[in-house]
Amino acid sequence: MSGSQDRKPVPDQAEDGAFFPSPFSLTQYVAPKTDFDGADYPNAYTGNKWKVLVIGTQERYLRMADGKFFSTGNHPVEMLLPMLHLDAAGFDLDVATLTGEPVKVEMWAFPNEDEAVKGIYEKYKEKMKNPLALSDVWGKGFDKETPYIGVFVPGGHGALNGIPQSPVVGNILRWADANKRYLITLCHGPACMLAADVAKPQGEKFIYEGYKIDVFPDSLDSGANIDIGYIPGKMKWLVGEELKKLGVTPINDKITGETHQDRYVLTGDSPLASNNLGKLAANTLLKELESLS
Repeated sequence: MSGSQDRKPVPDQAEDGAFFPSPFSLTQYVAPKTDFDGADYPNAYTGNKWKVLVIGTQERYLRMADGKFFSTGNHPVEMLLPMLHLDAAGFDLDVATLTGEPVKVEMWAFPNEDEAVKGIYEKYKEKMKNPLALSDVWGKGFDKETPYIGVFVPGGHGALNGIPQSPVVGNILRWADANKRYLITLCHGPACMLAADVAKPQGEKFIYEGYKIDVFPDSLDSGANIDIGYIPGKMKWLVGEELKKLGVTPINDKITGETHQDRYVLTGDSPLASNNLGKLAANTLLKELESLS
């Protein structure tokens, strides 16, 4: 049993009123190694056309309902394990943030004894430190020749900052839907789907209405995550609750590593799903390329 002090969020000395997760919560959620068990793709893509667009968060601090800040970002395992599988499957990865500011990563969740994760981080660290600006990537718009076979939005509470409210993200997701390109996302990342309702053409329905997804359960963000001090208080809004308003159905109520595919949307429930989602995404994209050849 941990003492009450161990369940208190830890002040972030770089920002007034900001907090890291409590020591106890990190014992529950952070492990030194992941469940990575190899990334062998004999049919890996060897061409130079198709790529995957990775949309990371450039925001460190998530404002809570009471005005405190959660010192967050993208969860390293949720970002790097899927990237590892996509990279091993032969896909070049373009990393972007909304305005080109560096990707923020929850380094307190980094699995420091996991050589595979450390390796893929080193390979893409410069792209994460110097990402593309999503507005520049979008430019004057995408078309059917745009080479992104998939769009990957990693999780971490930082994914709630800016991305779900971005018209450019909405444009990209609507393009992906119209052109049968894949959305890959997990944990809090599915919040990005809300962007498809931002500035959408008048009269058009929400493209994900009727979809079923895996997503981090609201019940944890409104209950256990507060109780154990993982987050410093109640959140201003909950991902599943907002998606339900638009006709999306979360199908998981726990975090078990579950993944799900609904048409061209691939989702996972938590960091536990990172390896599984990476495999699903890599194999699904490779199979899609076979159908295009």
